[in-house]
Amino acid sequence: MKSLEKTVRILDALVQTNGARIAELSERLDIPNSTVHSHLSALEDHGLVYSDGDVYIIGLKSLYYSGSLLYDDDIYSLIEPKVRVLARETGERAQFMSEQDGQAVYLFTEVANEGAVQTDVRPGEFVAPHATAAGKAILAHYSDGRVDEIVDRHGLESCTPHTITDRDTLFEELATVREQGYAVNDEERILKHRAIGVPVLDPLDRPIGGLSVGGPAHRISSGDHHDMMVNLLLGTAEEIELNIQY
Repeated sequence: MKSLEKTVRILDALVQTNGARIAELSERLDIPNSTVHSHLSALEDHGLVYSDGDVYIIGLKSLYYSGSLLYDDDIYSLIEPKVRVLARETGERAQFMSEQDGQAVYLFTEVANEGAVQTDVRPGEFVAPHATAAGKAILAHYSDGRVDEIVDRHGLESCTPHTITDRDTLFEELATVREQGYAVNDEERILKHRAIGVPVLDPLDRPIGGLSVGGPAHRISSGDHHDMMVNLLLGTAEEIELNIQY
């Protein structure tokens, strides 16, 4: 098990650094050079990493595993084209995320307009759910006990000065989300960036994930543009839920 944990830590580090040398990984992870080399060699044999000179990079074989989740699942195959449509119709960045082990993970992201904001998110990126619109939309449909478990495990990380870092304030925010039907990320993960998110629910009203649209804070504020995006998001979520049900 310890060997597997080291392998996972090495893979995580390669993603975070966008490629690294053995010595860099050894220093970063506090693992001997020889151990790092042994794990990388095994990963390279299986196509999960490859070497460009002395730099190791995540290999394309990793897509084989993520693809089996995203493209062989009937539900996710319904969602991806809807994300593309949202991006095209709003002119902003659209995304869909799900929750795993108390963290939010982006599954689909789409930018259909050159004027849309290019952020650091990409499929497979894990972020704090309480700092995102889609993440809050998901949390709002969990029981208080489940939200408490997530907060106990991961805390309430401060991403910007606007991030909710108080448990009581978070529960108040989630109550507002349930009442109005959508969540807002107001510069809570990235400064000057705002997003609106809605949940996607299964037939038992359990959250499958959350859809969101985000862009510059000045552009996604109250007004007609904001209302248009809320209505588009709610309508898109409803379409997905009906397709899932029938």
